[in-house]
Amino acid sequence: MPDGTALYFDDFEVGQGWTTPARTITEADLTLFAGLSGDFNPLHTDEEFAKTTPFGGRIFHGPGVFAIATGLESRLGLKEGTALAFLGMTWNLKAPVMIGDTIHVEQQVASTKPSSSKPDRGIVTFDVQVVNQEGVVCQDGQWLVMFTRAR
Repeated sequence: MPDGTALYFDDFEVGQGWTTPARTITEADLTLFAGLSGDFNPLHTDEEFAKTTPFGGRIFHGPGVFAIATGLESRLGLKEGTALAFLGMTWNLKAPVMIGDTIHVEQQVASTKPSSSKPDRGIVTFDVQVVNQEGVVCQDGQWLVMFTRAR
């Protein structure tokens, strides 16, 4: 059952937007994501090697940033009990996220499309940006989510 902040498909309007709480990326995040994914590339795990790269130090995994962005976005509660499926995305990695960076997500409704075959649902396309503490967009793209319509 949806909570008080959840939205149904018909509640979304193009241009509507939200900003999530922020979260600081930690050493533990990097270690846990490396272990979960199996990606132990020295760019993430070897500080001395990473100092020799254009980044000047270890960077957090790009897919890890995306995963944390989905968690931050879920804290808004917009999808609780009303989202049926995450259908896809386009995603761009634009700037590194370092250990110690604090990121948040900004999202806006780009479009809505009622289903032509199933009138009880529709698809919302969100423009999504992951932004660090300096206002730099680190990752961005679009997320497509299928929502149920209000009953």
